[in-house]
Amino acid sequence: MILYCIRHGESTYNSQGRVQGQADPPLSDLGRAQARALAAALAEQAVEAVFASPLKRAFETAEIVAGALGVLLSADDRLKEIDVGVFQGKTWEEIEADTPEAAAGWQSHDPDFVIPGGESRRQLMERAAAAFRAIRETGYARVAVIAHGGTISAALKVLLEIPARRNPFSLVNAAISKLEWPEGREDRVKLLSLNDVEHLRSVELEHQSGDL
Repeated sequence: MILYCIRHGESTYNSQGRVQGQADPPLSDLGRAQARALAAALAEQAVEAVFASPLKRAFETAEIVAGALGVLLSADDRLKEIDVGVFQGKTWEEIEADTPEAAAGWQSHDPDFVIPGGESRRQLMERAAAAFRAIRETGYARVAVIAHGGTISAALKVLLEIPARRNPFSLVNAAISKLEWPEGREDRVKLLSLNDVEHLRSVELEHQSGDL
């Protein structure tokens, strides 16, 4: 199976620099343009199905892609972003001011640190990997997985056997990362590309020019 792992398009919270977690802001105008660019790029890849987080920013991105491709769209709660508890809806500056101990705990990169009222990185890794394994069992040859930066990064860490304490990925909005997962070979997962944004170049230029 080839998995096109895609972070959702820009949301209104992204544009404001707010931590989202499982808050449910919609896509911004730029985010919708990015989703249309994703659809055009994936139209050339023979994608057979789209799997998505049900959170609005991811599901709206997925609806645009699946609608353009004419393929089945399925939602999976396990693909939601990490539950950020007391951090939700705040800027990082507000988090450091309001909950400095929790901010320090998160910044320590301890995979078992649980955000107050939320989850730990390890909990996210476990459910994200479970979602990816379920997608693998569907038997499709090529799928798009449209979720969140944290969720995709967490799944990649498990599948590529990256230590839980390490956080080497930083995925941008609407970027495509390509994963190859041969049938019956859990130990042969390959990351073919990471953070590909070539399809977004014209979108960014249009947005900067005021056309969107």
